[in-house]
Amino acid sequence: MKTSRSLGDMIVGFSPRISLVGSRDRTDADTVRTQERHREPAPLERPARSGELVRLRRQFRREATERRDRRSGDRRLRVLAYSLVTSRNATPDEDWNTLQAEAEQHGYAMGARFHDVAVPVTTTYRPGSGAGRGVYTPPWKRPGWGEVERLIRGGFADGVIVLDRHNNSSDDDECRAVIKELGERYQAFIHLVIPEKPPGPT
Repeated sequence: MKTSRSLGDMIVGFSPRISLVGSRDRTDADTVRTQERHREPAPLERPARSGELVRLRRQFRREATERRDRRSGDRRLRVLAYSLVTSRNATPDEDWNTLQAEAEQHGYAMGARFHDVAVPVTTTYRPGSGAGRGVYTPPWKRPGWGEVERLIRGGFADGVIVLDRHNNSSDDDECRAVIKELGERYQAFIHLVIPEKPPGPT
């Protein structure tokens, strides 16, 4: 009886999701083992950090607006347009129209336009990574994005406008790094036409 009780305690300690109610005899221990065998494994990926990314984007846009207001309240925020197309045959023309309309709606002055062709990375899955979908070459290895950064670094733009976050990266860590690099180092922001949705209550 002592051994049975001890085994039940060990199983409960190993698996906090399972609660043993009533007496812990051999039957309960067998039931727990069966449940353990058929339970789906926990996902290895971290949950998406879209709430944090939304907060960072808003923060850097607000800071850019405040700087603009202090310097010259009548000047519009200047943005570059960036698009990531999925194949060499694709053109970003449709994206340009969408980005231009979004820029006008928010009162931005849109400048130069840049695009890159998405090149899939061969290893798209890394345990513990925020990546959940196809991952392309990181932005800092793309020539078009390099030009965006160069112009922002030179003070020719206050930010960049893109269709959605996947134009930067589908990986949460990469996406966060890009937002922080532009925001903290160059005081620039990234505006998304299709915003991220903060995760709902669980």
